[in-house]
Amino acid sequence: MLGRIKSIFSSGPRNIDPNAYRAQMSTDAASPETATFAAGCFWGVEHIFLKHYSPAQKKGIISTTVGYTGGNPLVKNPDYKSVCTGATDHAEAVKIQFDPSIVSYAQLVEFFYRTHDPTTENRQGGDTGTQYRSAIFTHSPEQLEVAKRVTAQVQAKHFTPSGKTIVTEILDAGEWWDAEDYHQLYLFKNPSGYQCPTHRLHW
Repeated sequence: MLGRIKSIFSSGPRNIDPNAYRAQMSTDAASPETATFAAGCFWGVEHIFLKHYSPAQKKGIISTTVGYTGGNPLVKNPDYKSVCTGATDHAEAVKIQFDPSIVSYAQLVEFFYRTHDPTTENRQGGDTGTQYRSAIFTHSPEQLEVAKRVTAQVQAKHFTPSGKTIVTEILDAGEWWDAEDYHQLYLFKNPSGYQCPTHRLHW
């Protein structure tokens, strides 16, 4: 977490205008769907999804928003500072609008597993705390079924052989709170900013 705090105050040149980047995002999907994932620091999760499913290249993602979800329902409008204490129990998460005619929900779930370590509870790399937990927040019974099926497949193929167990939570999507503006597209605005080392392609 210390690396993230330092990154906020000492990032390199901000050479990407997030509004210009968002303007590139596709808006012509006939029936867009929503996927919500938590996999540690939301800067890196958003960054790797957008790199591989670029809206500008129409690879399936329409837009992304980072924010907070899965926390104490009595806590309204949580902010970054309060979430980082662990007291609100919110996870840092990425909400993805996507075009299912280009990329399926199953593909996004598998990519989610490819790009972090889902076997560490409340931790990614050096980032520890409940806000860094691995979780899938589903938006329909169909998404729930797909998430469970893909999880079982990934477990059997990639983790059972090494004796590891996926600890990812699979929960119904609940109330969502957008993170502060400076968190949105953070690593596009700050290319030299902190990025968790687990946010890479693991297979």
